Amino acid sequence: MVRHQLEGRGLRDEELLRAFRVVPRHLFVKSDDPYGDRALAIPAGQTISQPYVVAAMAQIARPRGGYQGARVLEVGTGSGYSAAILGQLGADVTTVERHRSLAEEAQARLRRAGYDRIRVVVGDGSGGWPQNQPYDAIIVTAAGPDIPRPLLDQLSPDGGRLVMPVGSRDQQWLTLVERHGRAINRREVEPVVFVPLLGEHGFRE
Repeated sequence: MVRHQLEGRGLRDEELLRAFRVVPRHLFVKSDDPYGDRALAIPAGQTISQPYVVAAMAQIARPRGGYQGARVLEVGTGSGYSAAILGQLGADVTTVERHRSLAEEAQARLRRAGYDRIRVVVGDGSGGWPQNQPYDAIIVTAAGPDIPRPLLDQLSPDGGRLVMPVGSRDQQWLTLVERHGRAINRREVEPVVFVPLLGEHGFRE
């Protein structure tokens, strides 16, 4: 997986590649091919992204000082795999999931895999999780029509980075935002397709 899907697509961050070698993806999905180069369905109509997409988002959102000790918010826990990667990188992770059943299952998987310090909370992720702000990085694993204002507000003003798919329900651009004080710099990175971010500041159900 690492050699062909990540290194083969140009990812060279050794710390990130090491995390993908260590985290047991098969513990987070039910599949005959958990390490395959594709997204996989999980309950509640959600998906777990293909390994390359998980890696690309983590690389794009990397704080200037690295992940070690960085405060990171993930919106959309899903299976818990992405949170495990962030935890393996040394981040202080809070991950928000709107489906209680998914959150509980992800918490159990994370504990079994040894990532029991990751905080899994249930709520409307489009509003972020203000209790632990500001965040050095925010990774949103579902697509919205625009970047929710609460997430921008919870991003560290000292170079905080946010990555999120932005666009229609059918097609989006993976978008990077950097915050410097009140200034927000925004850049579209690559086209993607994600499940919709539902909530007060996302798509309506």
